[in-house]
Amino acid sequence: MSEQNLLNEVAGFREAWQVKEALEKSGTDFYEVKGEVASTVVQLHPKRLKLEVAKVLEETPTTKTLRLVAADRSALPPFQAGQYINLFTEINGVSTARPYAISSSPSQRVYYDLTVKRAKDGFVSNYLLDRVAVGQHFLSSGPMGTFHHNPLFHGEDLVFLAGGSGGAPARSILLDILDRGLPHRFHLIYVNSYIDDVIFDEEFRGLAMRHESFSLSEVISRPPTGYQGYTGRLTQAVLEQLLDKIGDKMFYVCGPTPFNDSCVELLTALGVKRRRIRVEANGAPKAPNEQKGWPEGVSLDDEVTVTVRGRGSFRSRVGEPLLNALERNGYGTENACRSGECSLCRVKLVSGAVFNPQEAHLRKSDRDFGWIYSCVAFPTGDIEIQL
Repeated sequence: MSEQNLLNEVAGFREAWQVKEALEKSGTDFYEVKGEVASTVVQLHPKRLKLEVAKVLEETPTTKTLRLVAADRSALPPFQAGQYINLFTEINGVSTARPYAISSSPSQRVYYDLTVKRAKDGFVSNYLLDRVAVGQHFLSSGPMGTFHHNPLFHGEDLVFLAGGSGGAPARSILLDILDRGLPHRFHLIYVNSYIDDVIFDEEFRGLAMRHESFSLSEVISRPPTGYQGYTGRLTQAVLEQLLDKIGDKMFYVCGPTPFNDSCVELLTALGVKRRRIRVEANGAPKAPNEQKGWPEGVSLDDEVTVTVRGRGSFRSRVGEPLLNALERNGYGTENACRSGECSLCRVKLVSGAVFNPQEAHLRKSDRDFGWIYSCVAFPTGDIEIQL
């Protein structure tokens, strides 16, 4: 098949080509369509969204879903199943943000569901769960993130290993497949600590009963007496029993960082190629001092001075990510993933030293010219930075 014939098979190509030829014949300089491309891009990929809480749905004793609609009631931008938005908020005078996976299906754009699980000492999660009410307004980023289902390249045999709130993007991917009638097999292996804290438990079980293409395997790490299902930690033996043949399966992993690391290790031991494992980043590490390269003699509770060139200084704990410390003291920088991937929060390290954990996906140019990703950077002594 020739290149032209192949292009003709692309949906919309013939129509677009005819419009192009008509405009060329008219001698137009395209002034009449000036701004239309930029306007379309902004609608599909807005830098900020104005959202309103339409419903607050209680999922478990520690989890709620905030159903957010556009404040002007327009259609929300499209997104890929598994992506997130960065939710901006002000709490007790501190401006901050957190990324939350959209747990609703991308097949409808009336609302985004953000499913929030309470984190221990969670500054933002506690606020969202305890103080947010219907009618409240928020700003957010547009949908973003590379952790999503790609129906063209990920194949049709999908396995999602979810831990706790990792059930949120799993739900979005599952609903997308079912809503669109895709010929995919989807196996959700869902690990939770307690049986009364499993998010979307009844919905997942009901969908598994109604759809042969969806199978659900639940693992409870701290089961009650007499529990009959899989218990304890996810092990290689359990995965071998649940997965049968690896074949061309595509694996998605989302949960707390230790869970993600363990799942990658288990899947690798089973012979899964790393390119067939997609892992969602999940914030700064809670114990960076346990990673390779942590400076000897430095404690997470040590205090350091952070100087923002030309703007002032403050004291901070070594164990507090730099971005959190900046926000807490009235500074800030653009951010999105807060997991060391997107690079939006990068700042220049003028002097001093920080620990860049394995989550910090620094580019070579960043390392060469002294840029750090503040969301996952831990000052290990007094530092000066430039915002």
